[in-house]
Amino acid sequence: MVEAQGLTMHYGPVVAVSDLSFKVDKGEILGLLGPNGAGKTTILKILSTQIVPTAGTARINGLDVLEQPERVRSQFGYLPENPPLYNDMEVEEYLSFVAAARGLSGTKKASRLDWVISACGLSSVLRKPIGTLSKGFRQRVGLAQALIHDPPVLILDEPTTGLDPLQIAEMRKLIRELARDKAVIFSTHILQEVEALADRVLILNQGRMVACGTQKEIYRLVFPKPVYRVVFEESPSFELTRLSGIEEVVPLSDTEYRVIFEGEPSALLCTLCDRGARVRECFREALSLEEIFLRLVEES
Repeated sequence: MVEAQGLTMHYGPVVAVSDLSFKVDKGEILGLLGPNGAGKTTILKILSTQIVPTAGTARINGLDVLEQPERVRSQFGYLPENPPLYNDMEVEEYLSFVAAARGLSGTKKASRLDWVISACGLSSVLRKPIGTLSKGFRQRVGLAQALIHDPPVLILDEPTTGLDPLQIAEMRKLIRELARDKAVIFSTHILQEVEALADRVLILNQGRMVACGTQKEIYRLVFPKPVYRVVFEESPSFELTRLSGIEEVVPLSDTEYRVIFEGEPSALLCTLCDRGARVRECFREALSLEEIFLRLVEES
């Protein structure tokens, strides 16, 4: 559905994106995760044919974004961070206008209008000027215009920015439902969005890909060996890193440590107790995506 090869974008001396390759299949949601300025929006602008990359290319549904940009535009729906809405137009009027601009007419147009209005929950605001809508409803209208022509690919830039918790939950649910028969790529700097939505994550920093895969795959990339949380009754009198099998130790407090150890928790416990340590707790720890993300970005 979406395939990028060697995407590179320079703004003068600034490298916004560097030699980036990835793909997104039908039924899959790919989250672009990175700090502000990591290159996420630049990537989406290249995919949506708004800018031409310095090098590399991309294909959407088999069409090259550089060689066939007009045909490519019919294959995706795009929701920018700030949707291009006409504040003086009523919701139904605006969506009808977008449908006509997309070449829809007659029963096909009416059918698609009915579908996006229902799918995006806009029935209660059809006669309201867009300028009077809340941020949540404006995002819904923006998503509806991206869906009006039933594209196989959705490109979403920070789709939940500015929404309240209830609106965020509703937007996530809608995106997951849409992804059943579409390829979805979205950008965010919010870790919870990736955890809640993405099947795979592409982590960016300073325009470069730091890691790409499922959350489990990225976890194993960062921590290929088991990570344990060890809580002592009192601060140990010996240096933990000198013990056999312990590869890394991160002190969390005087009595609590994160330990990377090649082996089962029982083996770690025996190793510690053999040195006379009084261990209160020893268990395998599942680190959060936030901790993994911060480690990857710092190392890159």
